[in-house]
Amino acid sequence: MKRYEHYAQDIARLIKAQTLRPGDRLPSVRQASTSRQISPATVFAAYYLLEAQGLIEARPRSGYYVTTQAQPLQAEPSTAPPGADATAVNISDLVFEVLESTRQPDVVPLGSAFPSPALFPLDKLARCLTPAMRQLAPERLVEDLTQGNERLRRWISLRYASHGTAVKMDEVVITNGAMEALTLCLQAVTQPGDVVAVESPTFYLALQALERLKLRAVEVATHPRDGIDLASLEAVLQAHPVKACWFMPNFQNPLGSLMPEPRKQALVKLLAEHQVPLIEDDVYGELYFGLNRPPPAKAYDQHGLVLHCSSFSKNLAPGYRVGWAAAGRFAKQVQRLKLMTTLSSAIPSQLAIADYLQGGQFERHLRQLRLSLAKQQDVALKVIAAHFPVGTRVTRPQGGYFLWLELPPQVDALVLQRRLLAQRISIAPGHLFSADQRFGHCLRLNYGQLADARFEDALKRVGQVACELSALVPVAVPLVQDALPEAAKRRQRW
Repeated sequence: MKRYEHYAQDIARLIKAQTLRPGDRLPSVRQASTSRQISPATVFAAYYLLEAQGLIEARPRSGYYVTTQAQPLQAEPSTAPPGADATAVNISDLVFEVLESTRQPDVVPLGSAFPSPALFPLDKLARCLTPAMRQLAPERLVEDLTQGNERLRRWISLRYASHGTAVKMDEVVITNGAMEALTLCLQAVTQPGDVVAVESPTFYLALQALERLKLRAVEVATHPRDGIDLASLEAVLQAHPVKACWFMPNFQNPLGSLMPEPRKQALVKLLAEHQVPLIEDDVYGELYFGLNRPPPAKAYDQHGLVLHCSSFSKNLAPGYRVGWAAAGRFAKQVQRLKLMTTLSSAIPSQLAIADYLQGGQFERHLRQLRLSLAKQQDVALKVIAAHFPVGTRVTRPQGGYFLWLELPPQVDALVLQRRLLAQRISIAPGHLFSADQRFGHCLRLNYGQLADARFEDALKRVGQVACELSALVPVAVPLVQDALPEAAKRRQRW
C-alpha cells in the first residue's frame, strides 16, 4: 500500500474500534504531517479516501470529523425467501417503457443504468482512435476478428493477474459490451426450457436475456449487504435442475451488495460440487470505495466453471461497447457462438481503448471516478434521510453507483415512476427486478449523475412525491444499512 493508504487504514481501524467515535475531530493536516512524518499531500490523500468511504467528513473552516454514519448498523438478514417455483419471464414491455424515458435529454436520469458521460475521459479516448487505425497492419483486421485485438486481450489477462486471478489470454473473447458476453455465456451452457438461478432482486436485462432465450428463472434470496444467501442457493440446487447461475457478487445491480471473500469461495465450491456453471457479471468490480479491488468469484475457480464477464462501459468508455468474457472450460463454445452471431466487435473501439490503457492513465482515471461516486453517494443518502417518507430503508453500498430503496408498503413504485416522469424525472421501479414483479414498493436510484446540476433537486422531488403517495409528511429519518426484500418487510411495522 501507499503511505496515504497506510494512514487511512490506521484511522479506519480506530473508528472501527470506537477509539474515534462519531463527531470526534481528526488531527489537523499539519498535526498529522508532523506526528506521522508524512507530507501534507499524503495526509490530504488519506482524508479524501476516508471521506470517500463515508467514514469522515470535512466541515468548512473546522477540519475533518468522524461522521455519524461511520459506525455501520447491524445487518438484517433476508429471512423471507423468494418463490420456490421456476418462472417464465415476461417483463420486456415494462423494461422498454422505463428505458425509453431515460433517453430523453430533458429527463433527469435517476433510473438510468449508466453514470454521467461527463465522468469519463472521452476526449482522450477519441484522440486515440485515428492514430490507432493509421498504424493498424491490414492483416490484423482478419487476425483479430472473433477473439478480439491481441494487445487488448493481453492487457485484460495481465489485469486479472495483477488482482490475483489466473486467466490465459486465449481464454478471453472481446464482445460488444458485457451484455453480449453474458448472453453468449448463457447460450454456451443452456438450452431453451432450462432453469437458470438468478438473484432476488436481479438486473432486469438478465431477466430479458432469459426471456429471449426461452429459459426459466428461479430466484435465490439475496442479502442487500452480503449478496447471495448460500443456504437459499443450496435449497434451489436441490429442488431444481439448475443448468446455470447468473450472479453479480461485486456491487450487485440493483442492491449494491458485495459478497465477502469467504462467501465467494464457498459459492464457487458449492457450484463445483453440483457441476453448475456460474456466469459472473462483474461490470462494477473496478468501482470500489475501499483500498483494494474485491476479487471476483473467478479468482477461486479451480474447475473452469466460472464464466467471468465484464466491460469498459461502466468504468471508462460508455458507448464504445467493448466488453469481454473469460469463459473457463467453455471458452471455445463462446468463441464459436461469437463467430456465428456478430463475428467480431468493432476494431476501432478496441484499438482506441488498447492505446489508452497502454498509456498508464487508467488507474488515475479510476481513482478520480471512485472518489466522485463515493462523494455523490453521500449527497444522495443525506437527501434521502431528510426528504423521504418515514420507514424508508436504503442501502449504503461499498462501490458502484446504485441505491436500493424500500418505501412504505402503501407506495406503489410504478405509480411513483409515472408521476415523476410527468415532471421529467426517471426512476427504476422495483417491478423491473424480479420475474414476478413483486418488489412493488422498492426502487433503484442512480447517484452517478453528479455532472447534472438538477440531481439534488430531482432527488428531493422523488422523496416529496413518495411522501404524497404514502400520506406522510417528509420528516428526517435515519439512514439504514440494508433494505430487505418486500416479503420480509411485510412482517415488520412501519
